[in-house]
Amino acid sequence: MFILLTSNVQQILSNFIKMPQITENGQAFDVVKYFLQLLEEDRDMSSGIAAIRTLLMILEKKQFGTIHILHTTMREAVAAMRNTDLSIAAIVSAGELFCRFITLSLDDKDMEECRQIMLNRGKIFLTKLLNSRQVIAQQAQRFITDGCRILTHSRSRVVLKALITASQNKKSFHVYVTQGGTGNSGEEMVKDLNAAGIDCTLILDSATGYVMESVDFVMVGAEAVVESGGIINRIGTYTMGLCAREMKKPFYVLAESFKFSRLYPLNQRDLPNEYKYSRKHLNDVSKVHPLVDYTPPAYITLLFTDLGRLTPSAVSDELIKLYM
Repeated sequence: MFILLTSNVQQILSNFIKMPQITENGQAFDVVKYFLQLLEEDRDMSSGIAAIRTLLMILEKKQFGTIHILHTTMREAVAAMRNTDLSIAAIVSAGELFCRFITLSLDDKDMEECRQIMLNRGKIFLTKLLNSRQVIAQQAQRFITDGCRILTHSRSRVVLKALITASQNKKSFHVYVTQGGTGNSGEEMVKDLNAAGIDCTLILDSATGYVMESVDFVMVGAEAVVESGGIINRIGTYTMGLCAREMKKPFYVLAESFKFSRLYPLNQRDLPNEYKYSRKHLNDVSKVHPLVDYTPPAYITLLFTDLGRLTPSAVSDELIKLYM
């Protein structure tokens, strides 16, 4: 299992393992380069899935003398991937779950036999997760009805999948998409929705309260689902949750199970800085805004996951099952 690293430890590690290389038959495999290349080649691939693919490739390319060496190598690879400028929440949780799943019950077997078992388990694990968006999209279909008006925040791949699936099922609805802060993620979401023939409107993040009274429900993605049943997501999600609760609108979260994290923040300040800020700003965050915020479980109506539809209070039980 991996531990959460403080920003100081993370910086020290990055000096040593920014680009760890796995060598096989004299050929170097650059972990970070491979990880970033996966994301560049497929814009719909999440950082968590890319992290799992990278760890699986390491397992295929390297021979391990002991399980301890395997764990050490995997920890170094995850530490390097989280030192990129991508959100680390899904990278950390996906890495933990992957290593937990592949190393269960390997007693009384030699290392090569263990390696083959772990490779097989890793491929099964990845295949299951690759299907998770479709499973979640189907879970959400009964809630997306003809004529409904939906508010979503920025761009979420799993929300997009659910909306496109509903449109393919001949449902007609309108989606309001917030810009999502810095960058153009909201505009990308609108472009994707338009390409799928779905009516949509791009709105300012500050217009959330104004639009809220005219929508039927909110549907957002998540970068991580924490033990309390709350979520970590792009900055502005918490504000949207506050508005939804005040106006008595359902607030639905769509998230894959590999995003389930053993974090337990109590408030915004309790969320580790390495989750909230770009790596280049970790030494001084006083003059930069956070990239994500924490939405407590009290503001969430339901979570749609590949494990089923869950209330926030059920998340802790599912986490225990995942890590048993």
